[in-house]
Amino acid sequence: MTDHSSQLGTAPIRSLLIKMSAPAMVGLMVQATYNLTDTIFVGQGVGSLGIAGIAISFPIQIMVMALAQMFGIGVASIVSRRLGAGNRDEARHALGNLFILVALFSAAIAIFGSLFLPSLLNLFGVTEGILPYAAGYSRIILIGTPFFMFAMATNAVVRAEGNARVAMWTMIISGLLNIVLDPLFIYGFHLGIQGAALATVLAQATTVVYLLYYFFAGRSSLSLAPHHYRLKFSIVWEATRVGLGSGLRAAASVFTVIILNNSLAPYGGDIAIATFGVVNRMINFLIMPMFGIIQGMMPIVGYNYGAGRKDRALKAIRYSSIITSAMSIAATILLVAFPAVLLRIFSRDPEVISMGATATRIIILAFPTVGFQVVAAGTYQALGKALPATVLALLRQVILLTPLILLLPRVLDLTGIWVSFPISDATAAVITGWMFIHLLRQLRERPLSSDDGATST
Repeated sequence: MTDHSSQLGTAPIRSLLIKMSAPAMVGLMVQATYNLTDTIFVGQGVGSLGIAGIAISFPIQIMVMALAQMFGIGVASIVSRRLGAGNRDEARHALGNLFILVALFSAAIAIFGSLFLPSLLNLFGVTEGILPYAAGYSRIILIGTPFFMFAMATNAVVRAEGNARVAMWTMIISGLLNIVLDPLFIYGFHLGIQGAALATVLAQATTVVYLLYYFFAGRSSLSLAPHHYRLKFSIVWEATRVGLGSGLRAAASVFTVIILNNSLAPYGGDIAIATFGVVNRMINFLIMPMFGIIQGMMPIVGYNYGAGRKDRALKAIRYSSIITSAMSIAATILLVAFPAVLLRIFSRDPEVISMGATATRIIILAFPTVGFQVVAAGTYQALGKALPATVLALLRQVILLTPLILLLPRVLDLTGIWVSFPISDATAAVITGWMFIHLLRQLRERPLSSDDGATST
């Protein structure tokens, strides 16, 4: 058994944040690169309808991601705070409970999703032209649900115990393998969009094998005994409560994508759905480094908060806010300056390129505010503050964005959909900023209570 967590409470914050964030950023960028190349291979090898098929199927992956993030980040928060408080057995019990929850929920999604796939795709806004592509892709993705959920959920725990390098390699393995398998299955075996789905499932399965080796070969500091696998209501409840913000944020994305697809179809048709599929992947690629910083920050904040070292937690939050804000500004400049150049990488369709360039420049107008917003949400989760984390998760994509998507196209047609994004981002930034400032004042002024799991120093 290896103890990776002690560095979280002793190493200099600036170098520790870099050490914890860099592997997460590399891993996430590889994953994001996979998402981009997946879309590139499908766009070039299958066409715009293939891209639209992936876009329509995306809510299925988001639903799996929602549960994985809810349980994974919730358990990771428990692990980091319990390790900081010296309660290692409770951290192990949390990991054992995570294994059981992932097994139960992933099996349920795979079974019920496969049984009701046609109804799901209709709900997601599929059109007659897109249906064959979306169905072929989704059937295979559903089979791989247990691999996807396990890899994502346990990756958060690996980071929480301070082993950022292994967390990085889990993402690198799946991402690179996917990039290699995509052209082989799509072009070499002539499997089309189904080949892209099969490549994804096999890559995730390989990652799961690597993670199982990590946990059960003594490389983790959280060695498990049989009693750790018994579901414990207090752990399940705390993990669900703390991780609910991330879960709802992902689940809200499902709701938003459904509304988007059903709005894009009448105002822009299949081309609009394909266009947003490409634009969304470009933006996600540029936001990934920010989430790498957050993934490095959260275990530092959670551990030091649990250990009673608020000064170290505040430093990590401050450095993270500066770095992510710089990243979001740089990403905005890139997307405003070169949208058409980037879009041509994915599609040769002139309609997709023209529509995508316009959409991109509008959608990212308030993107510079995203950096500190993700830091705020990550801070609330790291501190185990479930309610504000949940509010922030719902604020942009449910409370603000969805009504705008439903209302503005009635006045501005397709442009109204694109305009909804910056209005939502800007409004969310104001509300998030007010909440975040209040939280930081509390951290500076108030002593920790026993409920925070802090030890006396």
